[in-house]
Amino acid sequence: MDKKLLDILACPLCKGPLVYRKEAQELVCKVDRLAYPIRDDIPVMLEDEARRLPPDEEIE
Repeated sequence: MDKKLLDILACPLCKGPLVYRKEAQELVCKVDRLAYPIRDDIPVMLEDEARRLPPDEEIE
């Protein structure tokens, strides 16, 4: 993931910062506990496509 792109991307719901999970190829919003997938190097920033994180899953 390009560092410049990561710096400008924000959660579409809360406008908060995102955490890049390289191994899972997703961007995570800590506030909303949503993980947005990255497909073919393109972040899919749609709430309907996001994965809800379970309460016991840690976010680094």
